[in-house]
Amino acid sequence: MRTVILNAEIINEGERFIGSLILEGEEIIQIIRQEEYKPAPGERIVNATGMILVPGAIDDHVHMRDPGLTHKGDMVTETAAAAAGGVTTVFDMPNVVPQTTSLDLLKERYAMAQNRCSVNYAFFLGATRDNLNDIVNVDITSIPGIKLFMGSSTGNMLVDEETALDAIFAQTPTLLMTHCEDTDRINHNMQKAVEECGCDDPDVTMHPQIRDAEACLMSTQLAVKLALKHGTQLHVAHLSTQSEVELLKNTANPNITAEACVAHLIYTDQDYARLGTRIKCNPAIKTIADRNALREAILDGTITVVGTDHAPHLLSEKEGGSKKAVSGMPMVQFSLSGMLQLCDEGVLTPEIVIQLMCHNPARLFCVDKRGFLRPGYKADFVLLRHDESMILNSSQILSRCGWSPREGDTFNWKVCQTWVNGQLVWDGQTIACGNAGQPVRFNRKCHN
Repeated sequence: MRTVILNAEIINEGERFIGSLILEGEEIIQIIRQEEYKPAPGERIVNATGMILVPGAIDDHVHMRDPGLTHKGDMVTETAAAAAGGVTTVFDMPNVVPQTTSLDLLKERYAMAQNRCSVNYAFFLGATRDNLNDIVNVDITSIPGIKLFMGSSTGNMLVDEETALDAIFAQTPTLLMTHCEDTDRINHNMQKAVEECGCDDPDVTMHPQIRDAEACLMSTQLAVKLALKHGTQLHVAHLSTQSEVELLKNTANPNITAEACVAHLIYTDQDYARLGTRIKCNPAIKTIADRNALREAILDGTITVVGTDHAPHLLSEKEGGSKKAVSGMPMVQFSLSGMLQLCDEGVLTPEIVIQLMCHNPARLFCVDKRGFLRPGYKADFVLLRHDESMILNSSQILSRCGWSPREGDTFNWKVCQTWVNGQLVWDGQTIACGNAGQPVRFNRKCHN
């Protein structure tokens, strides 16, 4: 049966117009640029008058916590949260239990996800000091890339010795996504903070001094140097500092890209006093100058992708300070609405938000037939309403952890419907279909 999304305001590929979208099965078959479409007999009609129709967002950076950490979240709960937020595709990180650092474990995660995800999914393979054979032999059409922790990790997934790093940069056959923080500097800063405050767990307000801008810059400089040396496709995760922005601007290499996360675009170090460890994340949220530089960088193209680093934890795990409270926050359910709020504040336009959260991730990762509203593409899209105010409370949160740093905030953008592979998954109130998600394919020859 054909379904017609009738008379919506469509935002897609830099254009904005009134039109209708026709889908059949899993695919978009036509986009009609006119206000009045006369449906054919038997067509299912969704009246979208007064709504805004956009492609589903692609979040290149989430932690679903499954397997091994499912008290925080799992594939079911976190993809439901994504769907409720207008995110139709998520790329999940490898630091679960056991860590996804072998081809066998990667295969197991894809098997685990089958028929459990509300939205589309893909899994990064994690780099270690000794899994180069798995990296070299991975099927690059089945993963978004290799995830490398150059700092801020534990065990075998922390790779900060330059010989091992050089080999990974030299031989990785696809995009290499890096977490860049210098571990030695962080440890030095932590010891200094402990001595200064006279306690073992410095207050969270010291977090951006412990994981400071220099720790980020040192590691990102090393990543850029190795990428230039080996011609690696480098994608720097969660840029957080003005100095890193300036480094990438000066480098100006199309093979080196960066992601900003929503939290670093909306918060500053002044927000620790209000929100405490709820906004503790790695790398740390820093100064207003850093936030402003990130905002400028997503406007001028220095930063090409906005993700979330969605990382659910129980609130009990967020107790403590800079050392004891765990880092990370749940953000995926309110990422698209949160970025559109910046349009109301005059920071962005909806067209730019769609570029950063839909089109650019599809282009960068060579996502096959997603990220755009085009005939022949998968029917992944979102219907939004603007100026329908909502104050967020915990009862609206679908992530298993049950909280958000955005509780109490007012949102003027509502996700009314989320469609994934031609199926209505989120109806504005509940998950209507919990298994519509499919594994993402990556067409490395794409020219989106």
